[in-house]
Amino acid sequence: MAAESTVEGDTENESTDTQQGNADRSLLLSRIIVTWVGLLAVGGVGTALGSVANGPPQLIVYLATMLASVAVLLYNVDRLVTARLASDSSHR
Repeated sequence: MAAESTVEGDTENESTDTQQGNADRSLLLSRIIVTWVGLLAVGGVGTALGSVANGPPQLIVYLATMLASVAVLLYNVDRLVTARLASDSSHR
């Protein structure tokens, strides 16, 4: 009987781990898509503004676009890390 309950417990743990793995993958995929869309939006706006500006303002628009791109990337990485840490702490 004790062996049966251990096997059932292992099966439940494997099932929970599989569900958690699927949730982690879907979170990663959705965050990748959100990041990609955010970078495209920032790049599109930067391109539009850069084509209108001439001279030094064009450089400022370029630098602002690069800064915004890095901000989008770091924000989404932070959200992934925060979700992962929350997920790990809830399993302990």
